[in-house]
Amino acid sequence: MSNPLKSYPMRFLPLLVIICLLYASCSKEGKSGNQTNGTNSSYVIGKNRFTVNVDNDDREYYVHVPSGYNSKNTIPVVIMLHGTSQNGLDMYENSGWKEVGDAETILTVYPSSWTYCVTADGQQKTTTKWNSQPAEWSFCNGEKPRDDIKFFTSVVSELKSKFNVDSKRIYLVGFSSGSQMAGKCTVDLSDVFAAIVESAGSLYSPTPSNPNLSPKRKLPIYFQKGNEDYGPGGSGPAAPMGSLGKLLTTPDLPYLNGNLYDIALTNTKVFGLSPTFKLSGDSTTVVTATYTSANAIPNNLFIVNLIKGLKHAYPNGSNHPYMAAQNNWAWLKQYSL
Repeated sequence: MSNPLKSYPMRFLPLLVIICLLYASCSKEGKSGNQTNGTNSSYVIGKNRFTVNVDNDDREYYVHVPSGYNSKNTIPVVIMLHGTSQNGLDMYENSGWKEVGDAETILTVYPSSWTYCVTADGQQKTTTKWNSQPAEWSFCNGEKPRDDIKFFTSVVSELKSKFNVDSKRIYLVGFSSGSQMAGKCTVDLSDVFAAIVESAGSLYSPTPSNPNLSPKRKLPIYFQKGNEDYGPGGSGPAAPMGSLGKLLTTPDLPYLNGNLYDIALTNTKVFGLSPTFKLSGDSTTVVTATYTSANAIPNNLFIVNLIKGLKHAYPNGSNHPYMAAQNNWAWLKQYSL
């Protein structure tokens, strides 16, 4: 059989080699295609921006693909929800999760909420918010609330089409408005997420005994808040670290807007937890209260962490010494569906 290369002058061989190498590179998994197309399975190692259409709106989310990702192996997923006035890119850059994702080989995901006109404290403003209603704020007249539960369901579905996702190890973390949304997901998507972390926000209910909140599954929930956290722009006296027990059981204490009591009451009722809890930790750093199931349901837990010296922020080592992403992952990875 004749050699087809003999039909080309030798001086073209280097060019042929380059063409073959380029073809092989473009054919490699995850290295080609449109990164912004939510229906395309292509991606790059590192930062990706995707969109998915939900109810005729293009919704944005960022994905950090760790360098150790191998599509032959399943990979856990952590979705991180931003707070009011932020977006997915803010959490991608500043939460510390992409670094943990690289170190632990986790797919980390950062959706962006919608921008609305909202009314809070009697004033209107235009800002990003998750649709975590009921909440302490409301939509302005004429606003169309987006279905964020449907958005998250669509994101999870797309992630499974793009990556070899471990469906039993998908986790959710939220901060502030995103944490209230995470609280909503503890009820509405408790069959999707193996465990959920709430930071500076939780289930909001003006009547904590609201019987309409019925979770699909009683899952592990981890709540964290600073002892100086009075919400965005708020201020007040630092709650004594030794007072966590009283903060959880006594209404109207003059610390942290009194919401630790409401959060504890809401979660214990909704998730069937024993009202008694075990205190542990170190009053110079973090104090913890652990609630367990009233009916001996495995992994039916509610953990409350009070972090010393933390104001309203998701602590990342720069804005506060506590490295939330690292600590949150150490807790989350214990659980699977």
